[in-house]
Amino acid sequence: MNALLTTQWLPPYIVPFFSLSYPTVTPQNPDSFPSSAYYNTGLLDLCLIVSCIAVMAILRDAFRLCVFEPLARWKLTRDLYNRKKLEVAIPNGHTNGHVTTNGASNGNGHTAPCISKPTPKELQKVNRSVLRFAEQGWSVVYYTLQWSFGLYVHRNLPTRIFEPSALWEGYPHIPLAAPVKIYYLTQTAFYMHQVLILNAEARRKDHVQMMTHHVITIFLMTTSYFSNFTRVGCLIMVLMDWCDIFLPLAKMIRYIEISQFACDLTFGCFLVSWLITRHIFFLFTIVSTYSDLPRLVPFKWSVEEGRYLSRTAVAWRVLTTDAGASDVRSDDESDEKED
Repeated sequence: MNALLTTQWLPPYIVPFFSLSYPTVTPQNPDSFPSSAYYNTGLLDLCLIVSCIAVMAILRDAFRLCVFEPLARWKLTRDLYNRKKLEVAIPNGHTNGHVTTNGASNGNGHTAPCISKPTPKELQKVNRSVLRFAEQGWSVVYYTLQWSFGLYVHRNLPTRIFEPSALWEGYPHIPLAAPVKIYYLTQTAFYMHQVLILNAEARRKDHVQMMTHHVITIFLMTTSYFSNFTRVGCLIMVLMDWCDIFLPLAKMIRYIEISQFACDLTFGCFLVSWLITRHIFFLFTIVSTYSDLPRLVPFKWSVEEGRYLSRTAVAWRVLTTDAGASDVRSDDESDEKED
């Protein structure tokens, strides 16, 4: 969004909430996004993050209430009805006198089966699966869209997974192209939004672990953003987000009981992608922080030049800690009410 357009009709103190702040002149011969607008970084960027959090909250509820919950409730209710109908049909088959033992006669020696109503426990199970399906559905939507956008950003930056030296060349990487800035701010907003959700919903057994994960992730994002290590940050976020698509998708398939084979296949895709992106591709970045970073970036603190203790970028390794278990909230939650 162009700040020059919004300032024509918005009060100045509102503009940072709806546009990118700190526009600057496009560098001569930029190595990425030559036709994009460029921006510096600053505290006013937090305003746009607040707006993104509000938009995500609205979108999450819209998808949950209008798409995922109705779909899951329809599917699970239909399956429950079909199971009950099958349960009635099996014991109430035809007898020698062509009369069944349950229901009223229809005049032809047959009776219409009487299907029992769902029990409170069955309805509670359906409702629980509906809520969890909707929760995971938002994760699938977000990570699919954001990973696609991140891949677009990555492909337009002069960085490659197997040649990570470009992550450090030309540091500090300022100013930022608009897509890079948008990508960073929306990713930060997502995890801040997750913190709010984590504290607003019923507390689960992994609450502390997930809260720790989100706080550390937000710290790493904001630190790399304001210390101008955005290129390594963009690469890492793309690598981390890919497998986050498959795990919630596998859970969705299990919650609405589509197919055990489909669930296992999707979970297998998660395991493979998790292994490749987080334990093979990411290893190139880790090695580069030891081999290329000290060689290409002077260990220097200079606010005027935008250089901030370069080796702090190594802190991105924290993201690999318990990656498979910490990306998506656990299925376990307190069942005291059910008991």
